[in-house]
Order: sequence, then C-alpha cells, then structure tokens
Amino acid sequence: MKTEMLVNVYQPEESRIAIVEDGVLEELYVERNSRESFVGNIYKGRVVNIESSIQAAFVDFGVGTNGFLHVSDVEAEYFKHIEVDEDDRSRSRGNNRGAPKKPGNKRPGSERSVQGKPSIQQIFRRGDEVLVQVIKDGIGNKGPTLSTYISIPGRYLVLMPALQRVGISRKITNLDDRKKLREIIKELAPPEGLGFIVRTAGIDRTEKDLRRDMNYLLRLWKTIVRRIQKQSAPLDIYQESDMITRTIRDIFSSEIDRVLIDDPVQFERARDFMKVVLPKMVDRVEHYDGVEPLFHKYNIEQEISNIQSRTVPLKGGGSIVIDQTEALVAIDVNSGTHRVDDNAEETAYQVNIKAAREISRQIRLRDLGGVIVNDFIDMRQDKHRRAVEKELRDAVKRDRARTKVLRISPFGLIEMTRQRIRPSLKRSIYEECPCCNGSGYVKTPESVAIEVMRELMRASSLDGIKRISVELNNRVASYLANKKRKELLAIEDRSHVIINFESRYDFNPGHMEFRCQNEFGEEIPFSPTMTSK
Repeated sequence: MKTEMLVNVYQPEESRIAIVEDGVLEELYVERNSRESFVGNIYKGRVVNIESSIQAAFVDFGVGTNGFLHVSDVEAEYFKHIEVDEDDRSRSRGNNRGAPKKPGNKRPGSERSVQGKPSIQQIFRRGDEVLVQVIKDGIGNKGPTLSTYISIPGRYLVLMPALQRVGISRKITNLDDRKKLREIIKELAPPEGLGFIVRTAGIDRTEKDLRRDMNYLLRLWKTIVRRIQKQSAPLDIYQESDMITRTIRDIFSSEIDRVLIDDPVQFERARDFMKVVLPKMVDRVEHYDGVEPLFHKYNIEQEISNIQSRTVPLKGGGSIVIDQTEALVAIDVNSGTHRVDDNAEETAYQVNIKAAREISRQIRLRDLGGVIVNDFIDMRQDKHRRAVEKELRDAVKRDRARTKVLRISPFGLIEMTRQRIRPSLKRSIYEECPCCNGSGYVKTPESVAIEVMRELMRASSLDGIKRISVELNNRVASYLANKKRKELLAIEDRSHVIINFESRYDFNPGHMEFRCQNEFGEEIPFSPTMTSK
C-alpha cells in the first residue's frame, strides 16, 4: 500500500494536509490563518472569576477571551496543602489518586469535591496565578478549555510534569515492545519530579533516539520554568508548532512513502525539521512544482469538496446521512437500492458493515467531535449486530482522536464519543446562512405571502394610512400578484388604500419592508409583527 502526505500551502490564508492511501483520502487537516488555534499552547494565567455552581474557574491568559478551567483539570500540586472533607474522600474512594494525604489549611466555602479533590473555591481565589495549557479551542460563545496537566510532545516522548513517572502509550499493545521500552527508559534515568510517556513513534527506536528527544524536552522545560519565574500573568509561555511541523512530528512514520509540499519556503522548513528528528528519511520530503494544483493532480480536490455533503453514497448501494447539531451528530444508514437475494436481514447486515467503515472515515475527515449517534438498519440476528459493532470499533482504532464506542442498542443505535479538540471542519470553513439562520430551511413563497396578507390587513385598518408599499422577494411578489389578486382588491376597496409591491431579487425569501403613508404622502411608522428572515 502506497501512503503519501500531501501538503497544500500555496494559498497563504489556508494550510491543508491530506493523507492518501492508494489514491483514497483517509485523513484531512485544515487550518485557517483567520481562525487562530490555541490548542497545545501554554500560558501563565490569572483567575478572574470562580463559579462554584459548576466547579470551574475562568482564567485570563492574555488572548482576549477567558478560558474555562474545571476542577477535574486541576492537578494535585495546586491543592496538596488543602484538607479534603472526609465525606468527599469516602465518596470518591477508589478514584482518589490526586487527593492530598496530609491535612493542612482548609479554605472556607467547601462544596462537594470532584474525585476526592477540594472544591474549586478552596483551590483558587480571584487573582491567583496558574499555569495552564489549552486543550480545546473555544466554540461559539464558549471560551477555550484549559488544563493544569501540562503535556509537551516531542517526536518519541511526551513530557508531563504532573505525571512524575514514566509510562508507555496505551496504543502500544505488544508486550515485547512494552518490555523493551521499559528497559530503555530505565537506562535513560529521567530526573525526579518529571514524567514522560513513550509515544507510538518510539517503537523500534534506539536508546540514543529516545535520549535525544528527552534532552530536547528537558531543555524546553527549563526555558519554560525560567519564563514563569521572571514574568507575571497573563503571559504566553510556549507556542505549539505550526501545522506542518506538528503533523510531521505526530503523524509521519516509516509507512509514509513521500511528503509532497507545494510551497518552496515550507518545503525547506519541513526538510530542516526532518534533518533534526528523522535525518535518515529526509529524502522522503519533496517539493511539488507542477503547474496543476497539487490536490487536483492527485484527484482529491473533488472529494474534499464533497466532504460536507449531507448524504454520502456507499459502494455497491446504500448511503449514510450526516446531520450535525449543537448537541450531537446524528448519522443515519439507508439501504437505498442495495438488495441481496430479497433477503432483508442479509441486505441490512452488508449495508451496515460498509456503513461502519465509512462512518469512521467520515468523522475523521470532517473532524466531528462530541456525542455521535449512529442509526443502523435494524437486524434481527444477534451475530450480525455484534459484527457491525465490532466493525465500527475496529475502524475507529486508526483514529488519532480518542473515541469510545458503546454497545448497540435494541433499536439499532450505536452511541459513541470522539475527542473534540478544535471546531469541526464544517464550522471552520462555513458560516451560518443569513437566510435560514442555520436551520437549512426557509419559508415557502405561499407561507410568506399569507403572512404579508395579514400584515396588509392590519396596516390598512390603522387610522391615517392611505398608501402601502411593500418591498419583498420576487417569488413572493409573483405569488401575490397571481394568486392573491382578488383578496388584495378587496382590502383596497374596504379600507380605501392603495397597495403597491416592489419585487426584489436580492431579498431573502422571508424578508419584507413596509412603507406606509397618509393622503399627503407623509410617512406613518409601521413595523410588521412577523420575523423578517
């Protein structure tokens, strides 16, 4: 299987990276310069507000929007001197790794703690300084989500100061690999008080490779500590790498045959980075200087354009329909014209298996996060239900975001959650439709015309109004002129008014503007009661 990483940064406003396997788009990363991401950045912030009702603090970290820090994301160093109520301790027994072991000064206003921790108002006061890392960008009116559990990724290791031990990624499941890595880690002898996690990229790496990565992270951490000590909050401490460097660091492996970059400056930067982290593979980074745009050359531009389509066809028949809402993502599986020997059970099973694979791919490409509910076609046989469930679990294993898949319900629903770090691709490149306010629907010309007639009847009944002019959408004006002529004449005769319509092609379907005058041509204020959208 041939795997390529295509990097399109020719347009300065947007960077795109595609992972293509045998010509099939498997992963897509898009970043807009106009939508700055703070994920991974580390700041020295100041607590500006504490909300005990939600057990969270709001932190000013210097970007204009306060961050959200929940008590569950506060590491033990911040409350090791604070006593936790015995009731809280017993409530969370068994999940009490972060709880203090020694009594100390107990701040007033204690409320129910989380996992054996003191309440947020015990840990912080307004004005307290705190070292935080952004773990999730803000969405809509919600500010960025923060954590005091700092993690700084290298190529093979992740530095985690709060961990205070060395561990191995759970994605490394081979026992021999884990044993070998533990032996190497012992030889590295990391300093006390700092924790490290060996990443999946660390498999088959030598002690020299891991030591070089550890030393780089230790130098970086010393620089961070010096900045923390010298300056007060709010302060930018550490910036995560740009998308190209970050993607090569986190995703590139020996399985990727080539990295193709269409910008000469970014190409040189990528090569310089590869010389440091993977000098033996630097030749796999190539510059694309063709006349035809890179993504068109590899026939993936059209597929990217289709990513936000609501309906996704399945090979051989059937489809999935994806609807993204504020609360969750709903995915419906349809059999369409796909049939297997007039066997409804087998048809449902085969379509569901294909859908499970495509669902996993689509949530990666669209970067969907949060709660996802998959509505599969009903199957009677338990073995088929379990097989579809297993297919979806296996398919999401390659996802770099954390996912959790629940058992299939009696109604054929499989609920799952996927780690949301940034706004989805849809929210990044689309804005809310001004016509429908994001609902996807607008009123029909008939519906708007009926409402216009009601407003005309109300306006004509008011004292002094003798002329009514209405600007409205051309389709609505056409409907009124052709279908409501008699009713309009009746209003004019009954109220002795003159009604005029002005057709506007630039008006949204539901938008209208009334202008009312008396017999002398003087304006009389009038506002329609219906919405103007």
